Amino acid sequence: MPARHILTYAQALRGGVERAQLRLVRGWLDAGRDVTLLLGEEGGAFWGELPESLRPIRRGRLAVALPRTVADLRPDIIFCPGNHYTGLAAWTRLRVGRDCPPIVAKMSNACHRPDFAAPVRWGHARWLGTHRRFLDGLVAMTPATAAEASAATGLPAIVIPNPPAPVPPVRSPFGQRTIIGVGRLEPQKRWDRLIAALPALDDDVRLVIHGEGSLRPALEAQIARAGLQRRVTLPGHTADPLAAMAAAHVVALVSDYEGVPGVLREALSVGRPVVATDSSPAVAEIVATPALGTIVARDDARALAAALRHWLMPGTRLPSPVAPPGHDAAERYLALFDRIVAAR
Repeated sequence: MPARHILTYAQALRGGVERAQLRLVRGWLDAGRDVTLLLGEEGGAFWGELPESLRPIRRGRLAVALPRTVADLRPDIIFCPGNHYTGLAAWTRLRVGRDCPPIVAKMSNACHRPDFAAPVRWGHARWLGTHRRFLDGLVAMTPATAAEASAATGLPAIVIPNPPAPVPPVRSPFGQRTIIGVGRLEPQKRWDRLIAALPALDDDVRLVIHGEGSLRPALEAQIARAGLQRRVTLPGHTADPLAAMAAAHVVALVSDYEGVPGVLREALSVGRPVVATDSSPAVAEIVATPALGTIVARDDARALAAALRHWLMPGTRLPSPVAPPGHDAAERYLALFDRIVAAR
Protein backbone atom coordinates (compact mmCIF):
# COMPACT_ATOMS: atom_id res chain seq x y z
CA MET A 1 0.00 0.00 0.00
CA PRO A 2 1.67 3.26 -1.09
CA ALA A 3 1.82 6.46 0.94
CA ARG A 4 -0.58 8.41 -1.26
CA HIS A 5 -0.94 11.44 1.03
CA ILE A 6 2.17 12.90 2.71
CA LEU A 7 1.94 15.64 5.32
CA THR A 8 5.01 17.71 6.13
CA TYR A 9 5.43 20.90 8.12
CA ALA A 10 7.74 23.82 8.86
CA GLN A 11 7.63 27.02 10.82
CA ALA A 12 8.62 29.20 7.86
CA LEU A 13 10.37 28.80 4.51
CA ARG A 14 13.67 30.44 5.32
CA GLY A 15 16.45 27.90 6.02
CA GLY A 16 18.44 25.17 4.35
CA VAL A 17 16.25 22.49 5.93
CA GLU A 18 13.15 24.05 4.45
CA ARG A 19 14.73 24.54 1.04
CA ALA A 20 15.59 20.84 0.86
CA GLN A 21 12.06 20.08 2.06
CA LEU A 22 10.59 22.06 -0.84
CA ARG A 23 12.72 20.14 -3.36
CA LEU A 24 11.45 16.88 -1.91
CA VAL A 25 7.87 18.10 -1.99
CA ARG A 26 8.25 19.01 -5.65
CA GLY A 27 9.56 15.53 -6.41
CA TRP A 28 6.71 13.85 -4.53
CA LEU A 29 4.14 15.93 -6.39
CA ASP A 30 5.80 15.07 -9.71
CA ALA A 31 5.49 11.39 -8.76
CA GLY A 32 1.73 11.78 -8.40
CA ARG A 33 1.49 11.85 -4.61
CA ASP A 34 -0.72 14.24 -2.65
CA VAL A 35 1.25 16.53 -0.34
CA THR A 36 0.03 18.83 2.40
CA LEU A 37 2.51 21.44 3.64
CA LEU A 38 1.59 22.95 6.98
CA LEU A 39 3.31 26.25 7.82
CA GLY A 40 3.41 28.16 11.06
CA GLU A 41 3.73 31.45 9.17
CA GLU A 42 3.62 32.70 5.63
CA GLY A 43 6.53 34.30 3.82
CA GLY A 44 10.22 33.54 4.16
CA ALA A 45 13.12 33.56 1.75
CA PHE A 46 11.84 30.56 -0.23
CA TRP A 47 8.15 31.44 -0.37
CA GLY A 48 8.51 32.07 -4.10
CA GLU A 49 9.77 28.50 -4.61
CA LEU A 50 6.49 26.85 -3.59
CA PRO A 51 5.33 24.45 -6.32
CA GLU A 52 2.34 25.81 -8.21
CA SER A 53 0.40 22.59 -7.62
CA LEU A 54 0.77 22.92 -3.84
CA ARG A 55 -1.42 25.05 -1.65
CA PRO A 56 0.22 25.58 1.72
CA ILE A 57 -2.03 25.50 4.76
CA ARG A 58 -1.38 28.10 7.42
CA ARG A 59 -3.10 27.54 10.73
CA GLY A 60 -1.10 29.53 13.24
CA ARG A 61 0.90 27.89 16.01
CA LEU A 62 2.19 24.52 14.85
CA ALA A 63 1.80 22.95 18.29
CA VAL A 64 -1.96 23.42 17.91
CA ALA A 65 -2.30 23.17 14.14
CA LEU A 66 -0.25 20.03 13.47
CA PRO A 67 -2.18 17.52 15.63
CA ARG A 68 -5.47 19.06 14.49
CA THR A 69 -4.52 18.87 10.81
CA VAL A 70 -3.35 15.26 11.15
CA ALA A 71 -6.62 14.31 12.83
CA ASP A 72 -8.70 16.15 10.19
CA LEU A 73 -6.86 15.09 7.01
CA ARG A 74 -5.64 11.62 8.09
CA PRO A 75 -2.52 11.54 5.87
CA ASP A 76 -0.79 8.23 5.22
CA ILE A 77 2.53 9.43 6.63
CA ILE A 78 4.11 12.49 8.30
CA PHE A 79 7.54 13.76 7.26
CA CYS A 80 9.48 15.77 9.84
CA PRO A 81 12.08 17.73 7.80
CA GLY A 82 14.69 18.26 10.53
CA ASN A 83 15.59 17.26 14.06
CA HIS A 84 14.75 20.69 15.45
CA TYR A 85 11.13 19.83 14.48
CA THR A 86 11.00 16.44 16.22
CA GLY A 87 9.47 17.91 19.38
CA LEU A 88 6.38 18.69 17.31
CA ALA A 89 6.39 15.12 15.99
CA ALA A 90 6.45 13.73 19.54
CA TRP A 91 3.65 16.10 20.59
CA THR A 92 1.53 15.10 17.60
CA ARG A 93 1.98 11.40 18.34
CA LEU A 94 0.88 12.05 21.93
CA ARG A 95 -2.15 14.15 20.97
CA VAL A 96 -3.44 12.02 18.07
CA GLY A 97 -2.73 8.72 19.81
CA ARG A 98 -3.31 5.40 18.07
CA ASP A 99 -4.77 7.09 14.99
CA CYS A 100 -1.49 8.94 14.32
CA PRO A 101 0.06 7.86 11.02
CA PRO A 102 3.72 6.78 10.85
CA ILE A 103 6.27 9.55 11.31
CA VAL A 104 9.59 9.70 9.44
CA ALA A 105 12.17 12.31 10.46
CA LYS A 106 15.38 13.54 8.89
CA MET A 107 18.41 14.17 11.09
CA SER A 108 19.33 17.53 9.61
CA ASN A 109 21.66 18.87 12.28
CA ALA A 110 24.36 17.63 14.61
CA CYS A 111 23.50 15.14 17.35
CA HIS A 112 26.46 16.33 19.41
CA ARG A 113 26.32 20.02 20.30
CA PRO A 114 29.61 21.49 21.51
CA ASP A 115 27.89 24.85 22.03
CA PHE A 116 25.75 23.43 24.84
CA ALA A 117 26.81 23.53 28.47
CA ALA A 118 27.42 20.09 30.01
CA PRO A 119 23.99 19.80 31.72
CA VAL A 120 22.23 20.83 28.52
CA ARG A 121 24.26 18.32 26.48
CA TRP A 122 23.19 15.61 28.92
CA GLY A 123 19.53 16.59 28.54
CA HIS A 124 19.84 16.77 24.78
CA ALA A 125 21.33 13.27 24.65
CA ARG A 126 18.46 11.96 26.78
CA TRP A 127 15.96 13.65 24.45
CA LEU A 128 17.50 12.05 21.37
CA GLY A 129 17.28 8.70 23.11
CA THR A 130 13.48 9.04 23.30
CA HIS A 131 13.08 9.39 19.52
CA ARG A 132 12.63 5.66 19.01
CA ARG A 133 9.38 5.90 20.98
CA PHE A 134 7.60 8.20 18.52
CA LEU A 135 9.41 7.85 15.17
CA ASP A 136 8.80 5.07 12.67
CA GLY A 137 11.72 5.93 10.43
CA LEU A 138 14.91 8.00 10.55
CA VAL A 139 16.88 9.41 7.62
CA ALA A 140 20.41 10.82 7.60
CA MET A 141 22.29 12.29 4.68
CA THR A 142 25.68 10.54 4.87
CA PRO A 143 26.99 7.27 6.34
CA ALA A 144 28.88 9.04 9.15
CA THR A 145 25.88 11.09 10.23
CA ALA A 146 23.67 8.00 9.96
CA ALA A 147 25.96 6.14 12.36
CA GLU A 148 25.90 9.11 14.73
CA ALA A 149 22.11 9.39 14.54
CA SER A 150 21.61 5.67 15.12
CA ALA A 151 23.88 5.71 18.16
CA ALA A 152 22.07 8.74 19.59
CA THR A 153 18.49 7.57 18.98
CA GLY A 154 18.64 3.78 18.96
CA LEU A 155 16.93 3.80 15.56
CA PRO A 156 18.45 2.45 12.35
CA ALA A 157 19.05 5.43 10.06
CA ILE A 158 18.58 5.18 6.30
CA VAL A 159 21.03 7.21 4.19
CA ILE A 160 19.33 9.49 1.66
CA PRO A 161 21.17 12.66 0.53
CA ASN A 162 19.28 15.89 0.09
CA PRO A 163 18.13 16.63 -3.46
CA PRO A 164 20.66 19.00 -5.05
CA ALA A 165 20.07 22.40 -6.56
CA PRO A 166 20.43 22.72 -10.36
CA VAL A 167 24.10 23.33 -11.14
CA PRO A 168 24.90 26.31 -13.40
CA PRO A 169 27.65 26.16 -16.03
CA VAL A 170 31.08 26.12 -14.38
CA ARG A 171 33.37 29.04 -15.18
CA SER A 172 36.59 30.54 -13.86
CA PRO A 173 36.28 33.08 -11.04
CA PHE A 174 36.69 36.68 -12.05
CA GLY A 175 37.49 40.07 -10.59
CA GLN A 176 38.92 40.79 -7.15
CA ARG A 177 39.86 37.75 -5.06
CA THR A 178 36.73 36.89 -3.10
CA ILE A 179 35.79 34.62 -0.23
CA ILE A 180 32.10 33.67 -0.10
CA GLY A 181 30.12 32.58 2.93
CA VAL A 182 26.50 31.44 2.62
CA GLY A 183 24.31 30.93 5.66
CA ARG A 184 22.15 32.55 8.30
CA LEU A 185 23.68 35.31 10.40
CA GLU A 186 23.21 33.30 13.59
CA PRO A 187 25.57 32.14 16.37
CA GLN A 188 25.93 28.60 14.97
CA LYS A 189 27.65 29.85 11.82
CA ARG A 190 30.41 31.84 13.60
CA TRP A 191 30.95 34.35 10.81
CA ASP A 192 32.94 36.39 13.33
CA ARG A 193 35.79 33.89 12.78
CA LEU A 194 35.85 34.59 9.06
CA ILE A 195 35.78 38.36 9.53
CA ALA A 196 38.59 38.13 12.09
CA ALA A 197 40.72 36.18 9.59
CA LEU A 198 40.53 38.85 6.88
CA PRO A 199 43.26 41.22 8.22
CA ALA A 200 45.74 38.31 7.97
CA LEU A 201 45.11 38.14 4.21
CA ASP A 202 46.23 40.46 1.41
CA ASP A 203 44.48 43.82 1.26
CA ASP A 204 42.89 43.06 -2.11
CA VAL A 205 40.93 40.07 -0.74
CA ARG A 206 37.28 40.74 -0.06
CA LEU A 207 34.65 38.79 1.85
CA VAL A 208 30.97 38.48 1.00
CA ILE A 209 28.59 36.70 3.40
CA HIS A 210 25.16 35.96 1.94
CA GLY A 211 22.48 35.48 4.58
CA GLU A 212 20.32 37.23 7.10
CA GLY A 213 19.77 36.86 10.81
CA SER A 214 19.86 38.23 14.32
CA LEU A 215 23.65 38.77 14.42
CA ARG A 216 23.74 41.37 11.63
CA PRO A 217 24.24 44.32 14.07
CA ALA A 218 27.03 42.50 15.94
CA LEU A 219 28.81 41.51 12.72
CA GLU A 220 28.50 45.01 11.30
CA ALA A 221 29.98 46.38 14.53
CA GLN A 222 32.89 43.92 14.30
CA ILE A 223 33.52 44.96 10.69
CA ALA A 224 33.52 48.65 11.67
CA ARG A 225 35.88 48.14 14.63
CA ALA A 226 38.36 46.38 12.35
CA GLY A 227 38.05 49.04 9.65
CA LEU A 228 36.96 46.45 7.09
CA GLN A 229 33.90 48.22 5.66
CA ARG A 230 35.43 48.32 2.16
CA ARG A 231 36.43 44.65 2.21
CA VAL A 232 33.42 42.93 3.80
CA THR A 233 29.88 42.95 2.43
CA LEU A 234 26.72 41.52 4.00
CA PRO A 235 24.21 41.70 1.13
CA GLY A 236 21.50 39.65 2.90
CA HIS A 237 19.73 36.60 1.58
CA THR A 238 20.46 35.56 -1.99
CA ALA A 239 17.99 33.61 -4.07
CA ASP A 240 20.79 31.99 -6.09
CA PRO A 241 23.79 31.13 -3.86
CA LEU A 242 25.27 28.87 -6.56
CA ALA A 243 25.78 31.84 -8.85
CA ALA A 244 27.56 33.71 -6.06
CA MET A 245 29.78 30.71 -5.34
CA ALA A 246 30.60 30.26 -9.02
CA ALA A 247 31.92 33.83 -9.16
CA ALA A 248 34.06 33.46 -6.01
CA HIS A 249 37.56 32.08 -5.50
CA VAL A 250 36.88 30.08 -2.32
CA VAL A 251 33.82 29.21 -0.23
CA ALA A 252 34.15 29.16 3.57
CA LEU A 253 32.00 27.60 6.29
CA VAL A 254 33.26 28.22 9.83
CA SER A 255 30.41 26.89 11.97
CA ASP A 256 30.57 25.48 15.49
CA TYR A 257 28.34 22.60 14.43
CA GLU A 258 26.52 21.37 11.34
CA GLY A 259 24.57 18.37 10.14
CA VAL A 260 25.45 17.80 6.49
CA PRO A 261 26.31 21.26 5.16
CA GLY A 262 24.77 21.55 1.71
CA VAL A 263 26.77 24.69 1.00
CA LEU A 264 29.94 22.58 0.74
CA ARG A 265 28.38 20.23 -1.81
CA GLU A 266 27.09 23.23 -3.77
CA ALA A 267 30.50 24.91 -3.81
CA LEU A 268 32.21 21.75 -5.04
CA SER A 269 29.53 21.26 -7.69
CA VAL A 270 30.69 24.50 -9.36
CA GLY A 271 34.37 23.69 -8.93
CA ARG A 272 35.14 25.97 -6.02
CA PRO A 273 37.48 24.91 -3.20
CA VAL A 274 36.12 25.03 0.33
CA VAL A 275 37.61 25.92 3.69
CA ALA A 276 35.54 24.46 6.52
CA THR A 277 35.76 23.89 10.24
CA ASP A 278 35.45 20.36 11.61
CA SER A 279 31.85 21.09 12.53
CA SER A 280 30.42 17.68 11.58
CA PRO A 281 31.65 14.19 10.68
CA ALA A 282 30.02 14.81 7.30
CA VAL A 283 32.54 17.56 6.47
CA ALA A 284 35.33 15.02 5.98
CA GLU A 285 32.99 12.89 3.85
CA ILE A 286 32.29 15.84 1.55
CA VAL A 287 35.80 17.32 1.50
CA ALA A 288 37.19 13.86 0.88
CA THR A 289 40.62 14.85 -0.47
CA PRO A 290 42.97 17.87 -0.07
CA ALA A 291 42.31 18.67 -3.73
CA LEU A 292 38.79 19.76 -2.81
CA GLY A 293 39.55 22.04 0.12
CA THR A 294 40.87 22.32 3.65
CA ILE A 295 39.34 21.33 6.99
CA VAL A 296 40.54 23.23 10.06
CA ALA A 297 39.87 22.96 13.78
CA ARG A 298 37.03 25.20 14.94
CA ASP A 299 39.12 27.59 17.03
CA ASP A 300 42.41 27.52 15.12
CA ALA A 301 42.51 31.04 13.75
CA ARG A 302 46.00 30.64 12.26
CA ALA A 303 45.02 27.48 10.39
CA LEU A 304 41.91 29.19 9.04
CA ALA A 305 43.90 32.15 7.70
CA ALA A 306 46.57 29.84 6.23
CA ALA A 307 43.96 27.72 4.45
CA LEU A 308 42.26 30.76 2.96
CA ARG A 309 45.62 32.18 1.90
CA HIS A 310 46.51 28.92 0.14
CA TRP A 311 43.35 28.76 -1.94
CA LEU A 312 43.50 32.46 -2.81
CA MET A 313 47.08 32.25 -4.07
CA PRO A 314 47.27 33.02 -7.79
CA GLY A 315 47.88 29.89 -9.81
CA THR A 316 46.46 27.49 -7.23
CA ARG A 317 44.72 24.68 -9.06
CA LEU A 318 40.96 24.69 -8.54
CA PRO A 319 39.13 21.38 -7.98
CA SER A 320 37.21 19.74 -10.78
CA PRO A 321 33.43 20.01 -10.30
CA VAL A 322 31.98 17.26 -8.11
CA ALA A 323 28.51 16.07 -9.06
CA PRO A 324 26.30 16.21 -5.95
CA PRO A 325 24.38 13.12 -4.86
CA GLY A 326 20.65 13.00 -4.23
CA HIS A 327 19.13 13.25 -7.71
CA ASP A 328 16.87 10.31 -6.81
CA ALA A 329 16.19 11.49 -3.24
CA ALA A 330 12.44 12.02 -3.71
CA GLU A 331 12.01 8.52 -5.13
CA ARG A 332 14.06 6.95 -2.33
CA TYR A 333 11.96 8.72 0.29
CA LEU A 334 8.79 7.47 -1.38
CA ALA A 335 10.11 3.90 -1.36
CA LEU A 336 10.81 4.25 2.37
CA PHE A 337 7.38 5.77 3.04
CA ASP A 338 5.66 2.98 1.09
CA ARG A 339 7.51 0.26 3.04
CA ILE A 340 6.59 1.82 6.36
CA VAL A 341 2.94 2.33 5.43
CA ALA A 342 2.67 -1.22 4.09
CA ALA A 343 4.17 -2.59 7.31
CA ARG A 344 1.74 -0.57 9.40
